[in-house]
Amino acid sequence: MAEWFHPLLALAVAVFAALSAALGLPPLAAFLAGGLVVLLAVPVARRLADSAAVPLSDPPRDPAHPPPAAPDPGRALLERLPAPLLVIARNGCIAYANPAAHAALPHVEPGAHFAHLIRAPDFVAAVTATLVDGEERACRFTTFDGSERHFEARVGLLPADPAFGTDRRAIVQLEDRTEPHKAEQLRSDFIANASHELRTPLASVIGYIETLQHHARHDPEARERFLGIMAREAGRMQRLVDDLMSLSRIEMSEHLRPVEVWSLNGIVTECVSALQPIAGQQGVDLLLELDPQDCRVAGDRDQLSQVFTNLIDNAMKYGGPGGSVRVLTAPPSRAHPNRCGITVADTGPGIAREHIHRLTERFYRVNVSHSRNKGGTGLGLAIVKHILNRHKGRLEITSKPGEGSRFTVWLPRAASGDVAQPPPPPDPGEAKPLGM
Repeated sequence: MAEWFHPLLALAVAVFAALSAALGLPPLAAFLAGGLVVLLAVPVARRLADSAAVPLSDPPRDPAHPPPAAPDPGRALLERLPAPLLVIARNGCIAYANPAAHAALPHVEPGAHFAHLIRAPDFVAAVTATLVDGEERACRFTTFDGSERHFEARVGLLPADPAFGTDRRAIVQLEDRTEPHKAEQLRSDFIANASHELRTPLASVIGYIETLQHHARHDPEARERFLGIMAREAGRMQRLVDDLMSLSRIEMSEHLRPVEVWSLNGIVTECVSALQPIAGQQGVDLLLELDPQDCRVAGDRDQLSQVFTNLIDNAMKYGGPGGSVRVLTAPPSRAHPNRCGITVADTGPGIAREHIHRLTERFYRVNVSHSRNKGGTGLGLAIVKHILNRHKGRLEITSKPGEGSRFTVWLPRAASGDVAQPPPPPDPGEAKPLGM
């Protein structure tokens, strides 16, 4: 049969013959019509045969320029994973580290021995054992490269893959647990500190009760003195419980952005007015110096009052008798664009630089005994920090020993067009300062 004879040609002739028979055409007419179909179909069949002779999938190739190798989908996937991954050869050298691993462990270099780069005994033992027996393992380790970082590692055996070689290799998936570790540590410290802060005054109260029940039962002078001490310790516990409950409520609402708009000058003025009697009792001059050009802020009025009450009360406590506390409008700052600033400045002893970054930690005190004598709980500035977090605000602290301290609150300005709420009726209970 000729090379150009195509199956479609045979199919066309067969179909035409069947149709001719069905239509009852005379044999001669059917023969002539069939010949015409063949003549018309031959060129089509030849073109189809010619096109089949040269496959479309095999274009001419230039030996000097071979086609590029197809990308390895497995390796491309590893490159895009957000989790740090390491591939470690049987000899302990790092065969591969994805970009996330380089970001988490900048000192990691392919070709170097993993034990020289990650000096963590548990991690070294897990990888070494997996390379020997192929069993999957998990471990936790800590690195100390300028800062302390905590990781959880899962180690398994990598199947044979031409991209990484055919020898046995371990694959290590890392999870950065630094932030969860810090949170857990803070929680543990918080529970320990809260327990200690409550246990100390409680033990004092219990001790004085036992004394009054026995040795001082018939001593009116001792009874009066001990009852006064018990009242102070009970008040200290009450302030601590109030602060703990306040901090818990603030943390629960920290993700909810307040929307009401208030006059910042109005809030600050109310706080200063409420604290003026306390300042007079402590022998402190409380001065208010606000810019007449008011600033409107979106916020929770009660919480913002709590911020300024805490800061002013704190300044009066640690400024000492005979000192002064100034509450003033902060000048515009390039570091805080489109924000309103209020500064609380005291003339106290000041704070050493190494303490400043820790002042907003729960229960952190520069001078523990002095703070307790002043009635502080160690939670006041922590409360301020969480309230400002909710309001997208910032707290700026500057201080030097012997030069006093300045606490500046920066709050975002309300959007133009928002109308400030009128101040509510004054309530003396609202300005009650929390323990610092």
